[in-house]
Amino acid sequence: MKCLGLIGGLGWESTASYYRIINQEVRNRFGSLHSARILLNSLEFQEVDSLVKEQRWNEAGQLLAGAAGVLERGGAQAVLVCSNLMHFVASHIENSIGVPLLHVGDAVIGELKHTRVSRVGLLGTRFTLEHGFLLNRPALAKRRAATPIEVITPDIDGCNALDRIIYSELCQGVVRDESREALLKMAAGLRKAGAQAIVLASSELSLLLRPDDFAMPLLDSTEVHALAAVRWALGELDQTPDFTRASMTATPGAPAVKRSKLQVKR
Repeated sequence: MKCLGLIGGLGWESTASYYRIINQEVRNRFGSLHSARILLNSLEFQEVDSLVKEQRWNEAGQLLAGAAGVLERGGAQAVLVCSNLMHFVASHIENSIGVPLLHVGDAVIGELKHTRVSRVGLLGTRFTLEHGFLLNRPALAKRRAATPIEVITPDIDGCNALDRIIYSELCQGVVRDESREALLKMAAGLRKAGAQAIVLASSELSLLLRPDDFAMPLLDSTEVHALAAVRWALGELDQTPDFTRASMTATPGAPAVKRSKLQVKR
């Protein structure tokens, strides 16, 4: 099994989920005391969060690129970022290391294509929803024919509510029934708008939503990413999953939020 390098601490709760899922999958496959080969570089989240809030993305990218370099020099044969949001600086990391970056968006796209889903509802932080960097990888998409996936997001009020639920509640260890109901209502709106599946693009959201809440598929990006990493480490993926482009639209009837590098459908 190849050695996986995890950039963690973004925050540590999501890192713990990655570590648990990866090792559980290895034990499920091989039994007994088998576990994964993992190197972990856990960053100080307050430092990273300050850079994000101040929009100092180049510095954040350099910080994560440096963390990835430490993992590569330590023997990691691929790198994972244990955060959806910090994939915004994925290019900084990819350009600084000689081993693959296993991108969360590629893992999600591979799962969506496997289940033949072409329209997906995305729930996550407002920044993630506005910028579309998870499921829009144009440079890599040029390597092969693209299969279009349409991404549908909540309206601007829903995006603001998601930020409040994620940052002010779930990241603080607060789980409220009212917030769960709000997310279920958002998901119902996305389904009405045509979504065939829901993707949780924030690891904390899995505290509120479960697959049995829906008649349609619910994909937790953290779980999908971690399981794809295991397949890669075991040689079942010779390269990262098939790439594609995704277009994004807000829920009909709401003002569209500006989204960089994405085609906004109204």
